[in-house]
Amino acid sequence: MQGTINQQPKSPKMAKARGIDPPARVGWGFRNFSRGLLRRVNLDRLMNRHNETVVASVFALISGTLSIGVMSLAAYLSKTPMVFASLGPTAFLCFYSPRSRPASPRNALMGHFIACVVGYASLRIFGIEEAIAYDRMHWQYIFTAAFSLGLTSALMLLLRCPHPPACSTTLIVALGLLHGVDHLSFLMLAVVMLTGLAFLLNRLAGIRYPIWPR
Repeated sequence: MQGTINQQPKSPKMAKARGIDPPARVGWGFRNFSRGLLRRVNLDRLMNRHNETVVASVFALISGTLSIGVMSLAAYLSKTPMVFASLGPTAFLCFYSPRSRPASPRNALMGHFIACVVGYASLRIFGIEEAIAYDRMHWQYIFTAAFSLGLTSALMLLLRCPHPPACSTTLIVALGLLHGVDHLSFLMLAVVMLTGLAFLLNRLAGIRYPIWPR
């Protein structure tokens, strides 16, 4: 256990060398994102005239609306379930702390993939045949939820790809809210599209959003 905990970079220089932000800088993503985009259109003076937090909040509104708006439009046009609850936390993480390890495309893709596999396996193991109904809660739902979340968390740590929003994904799948291989395929396609969009927007803002940090 001690060896796993010590895998985190011990200094800001080590963190930077691995393409991620040291803990002290995590959370400045929206400010860097807004500053970078304003600089692109020669409006960076707005950051000097107005409160940085207010400007960053405006860009949080823009990035969140744009990212999930694109996903919602894709879902509408394709008539497929490409918008689900855990996409929201993933989108926020990709812009809030884009250079942190959990926000990287590697962690997002691997985390949600693990969540899908474990959630679907839990459905089959415990025989869930319909979406959860809290007025008819029984032991199968209890064991399915507990097992899927525990195993997903363990595998993400074991494979060094922690992505907190994936814990929501595994519950969505394990409790039958999304089921079937076709639904899970669209779920993963949505994650790929979202991380691609986050990569483009962050790079456009001049943020060196890591591609595949290890």
